[in-house]
This record gives sequence, C-alpha cells and structure tokens, in this order.
Amino acid sequence: MFPSIASLKQTEKIITIGFYNVENLFDTIDDPKTFDDDYTTDGKRKWTDKRYRIKVKKLSSVISKLGLNRSKYPPAIVGLVEVENAKVVSDLVNSSNLKKHHYGFVHHDSPDERGIDVALLYNKQFFELLTSETFSVFLNNDEGERDYTRDILKVSGNLRGELVHVLVNHWPSRREGVAESDPKRMIAAETARTIITQIKDTHFDAKIIVMGDFNDDPTSDSVKTLVSDDFTNPMESILNPEKRGSLTYNGKWNLFDQILFSKNFSEKKEGKLYFKHAEVFNKEWLKIFKGKLKGSPFRTYIGPWYQGGFSDHFPVYAFLKKED
Repeated sequence: MFPSIASLKQTEKIITIGFYNVENLFDTIDDPKTFDDDYTTDGKRKWTDKRYRIKVKKLSSVISKLGLNRSKYPPAIVGLVEVENAKVVSDLVNSSNLKKHHYGFVHHDSPDERGIDVALLYNKQFFELLTSETFSVFLNNDEGERDYTRDILKVSGNLRGELVHVLVNHWPSRREGVAESDPKRMIAAETARTIITQIKDTHFDAKIIVMGDFNDDPTSDSVKTLVSDDFTNPMESILNPEKRGSLTYNGKWNLFDQILFSKNFSEKKEGKLYFKHAEVFNKEWLKIFKGKLKGSPFRTYIGPWYQGGFSDHFPVYAFLKKED
C-alpha cells in the first residue's frame, strides 16, 4: 500500500531535532594539551585510522536516518557531545552519508581536560545560522582548584524562518559517584538557566531548545531545576528503567539524553513551529544482540575491548511542525 499524497505532504512539513552522544569521537592525533593519549595509534585503546573511519561512517549513517519515520528529510539540527575537535565534526558532515544533505556545523574548543567538546550540526536548507557563543561551567575540585568541564554552546538562528535559540549541554559525569557529583550538575543546570534568562531579557517570547547529555534523568533535581515552569520535557514520559531509555547501567535504563522545549513550542499558531512528538532512536541494529548486555547500545568499546559499534548511548529526537 502506497502512502497518500496528503500524508506525503504532511511529512514535508515536519522537521526533526536530534541529539547524540557519540562516545569519544577522537581522531588518532595526539593533542599535547589534553588527555587524549588512549585514543592514538600507540595508546591503550589502539585507536587506528581504520577504526576511526568505521566509527565516522556508522555515526553518520545513524544521523542521516533520524526522524525519517515521520519526516521526509534528515534532521534540521543535531546536537553532539563527546567530539574531540572541529576536524572530527567536519569528517562527519563530509562523510558519504551526510555530505549530500548540506550540513554546516558549529564547534568551539572547550577547556575539558579530556579534550571532548559539544557541537551542533545544522542542515542549511532549514536552518540559517546567526550567532554562536559558549558559556563556561565553573566547578572546583576537592582541593578548591578549578575543575574544567565542557562549556555550554548557545546557537541562535532561523529555523524554517523562525528565530530559535539552541543550548547544547554535556553536564559533569557520575564517575566519582552520584552524591559527590550531584552538586556539579546542579551548577551546570543553574548556568544553563542563567543563559536562558539572558536570552529572554533580549528576545521577547524567545523560542528555546535545550538539549544534552545531562548525566541525570528527567526526574532528577538538576533537570527539574532547569525545566522550571517555562519549559516542557517530553522525554520524562519516555523513560522506563526496566524497558526503555538511552543508555544502560547495571541492567537498568537511564535517559540522560534529552531535548527540552520552551512552552511556547506547545502553542499552535499560524506560521509558527510547534512540538509534535519525541522518541529514542533505538533500532535493533543499534543494539548488542546477545549476552548479558543484550538490548543495550552497541558501543565502540566495552572496557578496554574494541567492539566496533556505534556509541554507548542511543540518540534521541523530536519532531516540530509548522502550522499552516
């Protein structure tokens, strides 16, 4: 059965907003300013040009497919985290899977000690870049010294002709323990909230999208602080610790990867974009197919062992539609 002309026209009106933690997308070149030694040819991970090319090909294939179940086009914008530098982002957008879709990108080096940054891809057919800037998240370690982490990236532009502001986040990890790291993610949330306030002070009724790997679930205090009363978090209804999320830990699902929308995206107004739906992109071919980790994201490494997969996170995405 073929889709009707009416349904085909509807897919042309829907655009996709995506977010993807690409799990340590490093090139093979040693950067003396960062701790990237593991991801070099002679490093602990034995990270070779071949392995790098395979990863770029696989990640770009995923990005090209995000949202095609409801939209005629690949994503209009995609936030990325765990990218090493502008070169790896450029390699992504110039790969065979994405080059034909005319993606540009925004990347700024951040002070993270491992050298991982955040970035934004944008399809030039749907998004006109206006400005971008980064905001530091100021943290201290136990000795009172600066603890460097990823900046928050703010990108402003016209999405299908409508001014939209996008914040891309990668909040501090839980590696040192949840209780110990909770205050750091709360500081990141407060930093994002300050940026939102600044946007609103300049732009009346600003439309804002906040996306990222928050290293916290939608129900966590940090994310709730960020959402407050002027944002909606469509990801909250998706999380099911027993069945569904964007990553697993000790047999349970988490949904650290989220896309939030200012509440004015809920309003249907003529000529304006509004929120339709959100999902986790968890296709079977993105999963480990056997063993105790069956069903989890098929990742590049498990511990020190190379697996040749995609990422330890599933991407998430949401759909917007312009009201006639």
